[in-house]
Amino acid sequence: MKRLLKSFVTISALSSVVVAPIFLASGEASALPRPTRKGTDASYVGAGVSAGVTNGGQNGDAATFGGNVSGRLKLGNTPLSARGQVNFSDQTSAIIPHVSADVGIARGTNAFVGVGYQFVEANGKPTPSGNKDGVAVVAGVESEVGRNFLIYSNATLGVNAYENSPASALSINGGLGYRFK
Repeated sequence: MKRLLKSFVTISALSSVVVAPIFLASGEASALPRPTRKGTDASYVGAGVSAGVTNGGQNGDAATFGGNVSGRLKLGNTPLSARGQVNFSDQTSAIIPHVSADVGIARGTNAFVGVGYQFVEANGKPTPSGNKDGVAVVAGVESEVGRNFLIYSNATLGVNAYENSPASALSINGGLGYRFK
């Protein structure tokens, strides 16, 4: 039952991130990005690398290198964004939906902090952000590098994210994103 509930929550969270841009983007039909003084209002999806830098102290807890898929959906004119991130290794993945507060720090560049929950698909198997479900805290930066492209980087802290250990997991993630709105 627990696994079924976990799968349901995971699929629901990912579906929301995929379907929401379709409904929210239907009001505007412009191929040009809106100019912003500081920061970026881009909604995007991207992919890159992910490196775990911590160890839980047990077998199967070693720091893990893998990849990430990340996305941001800007929530109207608020300083908030709905984000999703998947950190994966060769054994399993951690799905991390979260909400962030964004602050423009330069033209086309945001810094952000967020909080969410990490769902590890196969508890006990390593991902860059730990090997069990738990609260996730994310801090990062994103910057436009072209008309439709951004680079992003963040640190994700999985709180108490190792089985049989009180340790937290830290991963460093980065990649290239494509702006869809």
